Amino acid sequence: MGVRARLALLPALLLLAGADEPQLVPDVSQRDVEIQYSFTGADLLLFGAIAYPDGRKPDKPADIVVVLKGPEQSITMREKQKVAGIWVNADSARFESAPSFYAMASSRPIGQIVDERTAAIYELGVDKLQLSPSSLNESAELKRFQAGLVDLRERAGLFVERPGAVEITDGLLYRARLPLSARVIVGDYTAETFLVQDGRVVAAAVRDITVRKSGFERFMAVAAEQWSFFYGLTAIAVAFGMGWAAGAIARRI
Repeated sequence: MGVRARLALLPALLLLAGADEPQLVPDVSQRDVEIQYSFTGADLLLFGAIAYPDGRKPDKPADIVVVLKGPEQSITMREKQKVAGIWVNADSARFESAPSFYAMASSRPIGQIVDERTAAIYELGVDKLQLSPSSLNESAELKRFQAGLVDLRERAGLFVERPGAVEITDGLLYRARLPLSARVIVGDYTAETFLVQDGRVVAAAVRDITVRKSGFERFMAVAAEQWSFFYGLTAIAVAFGMGWAAGAIARRI
């Protein structure tokens, strides 16, 4: 963390020093992320400070967990089966609240910081996400479909876990870098920070991040949403024109 960032945190630390419980003063390097045609992802720095009551640090160092989460989506997972040499849809499961993006970093592996129950309450880890299944599948089937969803999004860079990636300096300042995939959707994101002592979450704080399109991509998105009829006509006209031009070129070759 740079000198300017440290100095910017000092006033907040002085105000919180007299609190009865530890407090977090978090921030993020980018509050607005703009997506253009050349967008290849972003590397976000989540940093901040821990303000202890009367400025006294505990004898045992605390842990920090940061979670970057995107808008929730409804998604249906389908399982493919080969029947008579043809791949067809078989079983399926629907999840009502799957995060479109999830990235977590911690000062140590989560299993060494909190127990299973606490991790599930705060959704610390991709295997602890509450996806709200709406189907009546058996528990074993739901776990299989959830594992499939996690695997697909991990391979796409949309689910990320980085244990040990949070650096804590002097027991007061922390920082971590989390990648924002080029495949993220636009919307409101949250950067959550958790302070953990003796396996218990003693403080939490949230910062909001907005991911939006800009430039020509933003114009096209707004046009599709606000002038859908004319957007559709234009798309048809462009497709027709490109088809006619391709045919004309082919006839001359």
